[in-house]
Amino acid sequence: GGHYDMAGNVWEWCWDWYAAQPPPGVPTGPETGYQRTIRGGSWYAFSRDCRSAARSPYFPNSRDDVVGFRVARTIR
Repeated sequence: GGHYDMAGNVWEWCWDWYAAQPPPGVPTGPETGYQRTIRGGSWYAFSRDCRSAARSPYFPNSRDDVVGFRVARTIR
């Protein structure tokens, strides 16, 4: 499936700014903010967070062994 290996390894950085309640109908979240969104859980997370829909805030200048990123590209 399309979600293979998307959860449980490391949280993944997203380009989106974090909002506890994202604006309705805006999949990318707010235009500005203080923290970015991370998704997917990690090996150090509770099992309920090891899913692609899990999301948390994370400061952009932070680094940790439980956060990584997935290289992605827009399809033309």
